[in-house]
Amino acid sequence: MISASCNCGVVRFELTEAPSTLGACYCSRCRKAGASAMVFIKKESLNWVSGQDQIAVYRPQQPYKYKRCFCKICGTSLGEVLSEEASFPVSANVFDGDLGLQVQFEEHVEDKPSWME
Repeated sequence: MISASCNCGVVRFELTEAPSTLGACYCSRCRKAGASAMVFIKKESLNWVSGQDQIAVYRPQQPYKYKRCFCKICGTSLGEVLSEEASFPVSANVFDGDLGLQVQFEEHVEDKPSWME
């Protein structure tokens, strides 16, 4: 099992299989959400341990469509952990250990800040 949690530990989940892809997005929305590094997981591999009821969802205005989930208590960005899709992005920062993945793609590189190497 691969464990993940928010900063305060209220939201916890596990994966039965490793994420398939690690990517980085440098658009202002992802950077502001603290979720530039995302891994893609399969819904069937996600098992909730605790705190699913402590997740808030930010629904953006059009033309944006991707919802952002975060812990109601500590604000940790969780990606799209409540998605109903078969595969979806989760913030790489929530995993408790090293996933052993390297960045495989980058989005909005033109918006990448100079302080990010």
